[in-house]
Amino acid sequence: MSRNFLVIDPEEDIAVLKGLASHGRVLMLKLLHEKGPMNVNDIAAELSLPQSTVSTNVQVLEDAGLIRTENRKARKGSQKICYPTAEEVLVVFKSEYRRVKNDAIEVSMPLGLYTSFEVTAPCGLCSPDSIIGLLDVPNSFLDPDRMKAGLAWFTRGYVEYQFPNNAKLANADIAEIEVAMELSSEVPGTSADWPSDITLTINGVDVGTWTSPGDFGDKRGVFTPSWWKLKGSQYGKLKNWRISSDGTYVDGVRISEVSLDALDLKSHHSIRVRIGVKENAKHPGGVNIFGKGFGNYDQDIVLRIKTG
Repeated sequence: MSRNFLVIDPEEDIAVLKGLASHGRVLMLKLLHEKGPMNVNDIAAELSLPQSTVSTNVQVLEDAGLIRTENRKARKGSQKICYPTAEEVLVVFKSEYRRVKNDAIEVSMPLGLYTSFEVTAPCGLCSPDSIIGLLDVPNSFLDPDRMKAGLAWFTRGYVEYQFPNNAKLANADIAEIEVAMELSSEVPGTSADWPSDITLTINGVDVGTWTSPGDFGDKRGVFTPSWWKLKGSQYGKLKNWRISSDGTYVDGVRISEVSLDALDLKSHHSIRVRIGVKENAKHPGGVNIFGKGFGNYDQDIVLRIKTG
């Protein structure tokens, strides 16, 4: 299944908050989620509102990114069809970022703060304290407690994160970006010999694939909680993708020709990072993603932006 979430910073996304600060606009959003795409006239009739009022509020919602619209031919002229853009809106009051050097910014993204996902079972989420939702039920990736996740696993599909493009906000050029996270394959139980092709995608561009050798369970992960069964995935390998002007590297080894230019970062206020296993992967061995409280590295998913 696939769901989208809109993550906003209240300091940067005032338009979104204004878009939600109206009972009428909230009713319009609720209607679109319940009944699907509708045109302006149908929304007005359903909510018993003047067509002019709906048109004005549709523009506010569209400017805020809470809906998108599409013009279609009608019997007379055209009609505007309205689509909701996200199932949930998450307001994050504090982004965990820091300057590593004067020319670098580091952003740490909690494992459960994905903005979109599509996963197939076996799959699941755990916090350092307990299992989140139900095992092997993709709908559990919608559980509000996902924000506490320290371990996520699935067989096929992806999770996607929306990082702020702080270089654009600072009007600085990006020299390279790095994405670091702890990963392993996923198999029922564990197996050191269970290869899986794990692909990193940035702003819709597949930058490169790393083949995990296995799902590691020979010993408990340094930070894996004691209640987590020893037969379950214990730790992964800390992998570092680096995308520069001349290609993409994993742990310093060039794996593809995809460069920064292909990502068109200057045109985006955010950097969308997707981790997944593709349907056509040669080694479709699933993926475990380890965050804080699990594995051998007590860290979230880290994005480093080097400016220059």
